[in-house]
Amino acid sequence: MATLNRDPVALAEAWLGTSYCHQASLRGAGADCLGLIRGIWRARYGFEAELPPPYSPSWAEAGAGEPLLDALRRHMRPASKAGDGQVLLFRLAPNARAKHLGIQCESGRAFIHACPRAGVVRAPLSRPWARRIIARFDFPPLQDNE
Repeated sequence: MATLNRDPVALAEAWLGTSYCHQASLRGAGADCLGLIRGIWRARYGFEAELPPPYSPSWAEAGAGEPLLDALRRHMRPASKAGDGQVLLFRLAPNARAKHLGIQCESGRAFIHACPRAGVVRAPLSRPWARRIIARFDFPPLQDNE
């Protein structure tokens, strides 16, 4: 019996080419950045960690609190150092909520994320992107001792 590959980078790569669709999370059909992370979680653990409430597509959305950061803290482990397979949380506009996610890959030279015009892509983790990272999270260990 073949072992499932539940490595976050390999799982993210399986989503490459998926079209962008706000609030969607269906590999090959449509996803946004949160939908990509939700899909990776489902593939790793076999269930949905938490259904998100409706949210705006605007990366410049302001408001009280950091709902996405709070959700990541509920389900993931803050990373002590940078590493591939981590979930990266970005704040893309000053004074806005942190609302963009990706998976680090290629020894920190790239990340996989979903963006409106391109869908799920691998992009360079260039300085402009890297300086917008506000948090890194590791997926929790698998129950079967990955």
